[in-house]
Amino acid sequence: MDLLQLYEQEFEHKSQKIQQKIEEIELDYLKEDVPESIQSMKEGTKRIIEISKSMRIFSRADTIAKVPFNIHDGLDSTLLILKHRLKANKKRPEIKVVKNYGYLLEINCYPGQINQVFINLISNAIDALDESNSGKTFTDIKAAPNQITITTEIDSEKQQAIIKIGDNGMGISEEFKDKIFGHLFTTKAVGKGTGLGLSISRKIIEEKHGGKIICNSELGTGTEFVISLPL
Repeated sequence: MDLLQLYEQEFEHKSQKIQQKIEEIELDYLKEDVPESIQSMKEGTKRIIEISKSMRIFSRADTIAKVPFNIHDGLDSTLLILKHRLKANKKRPEIKVVKNYGYLLEINCYPGQINQVFINLISNAIDALDESNSGKTFTDIKAAPNQITITTEIDSEKQQAIIKIGDNGMGISEEFKDKIFGHLFTTKAVGKGTGLGLSISRKIIEEKHGGKIICNSELGTGTEFVISLPL
């Protein structure tokens, strides 16, 4: 056996050992990684199903007549659609959503229009919180977390479903509070608001559903919109 053959045998022997080590490493990695990957796929699939269901609820086509609709389903689908805006980012922690859901019967309404009101009000609440964070550090905001509170209840005396959507942002001054439902009125910076959201929301609630929408707000405390819908 010449020197070249000895080198070849040694090289082959070491290559086999290296390959065996790689396989062992990969096997250990797979043992640890596969369960996590499967769980991740399960969560991803569940998320897709939830989004798909929420989109169906949210974009539900309105019929000529009003139809029974679960208000809580509408609120939950709206929150899921806006989840990307509620999540933490570099500027602030996650916006906390507190749901105080009471017992509500299904109400006769135009679901697509009611969902449009919900997305307008919750989007406005997120915008208000982001504006109130101006000049604050991440730590400051974490110490006094941004929060949106959604409350539902029945006014038995008036036979109405009550939906309250509030935030703990900077609030609205008395001067603007009387104008916010006006056509094209907005307190947002140029390019950030059309002034149509609240005007359309009031039209949907009051003209299309015979309900009422009001705004309660105090500077430095926050803003709450209260919707009343006939049962």
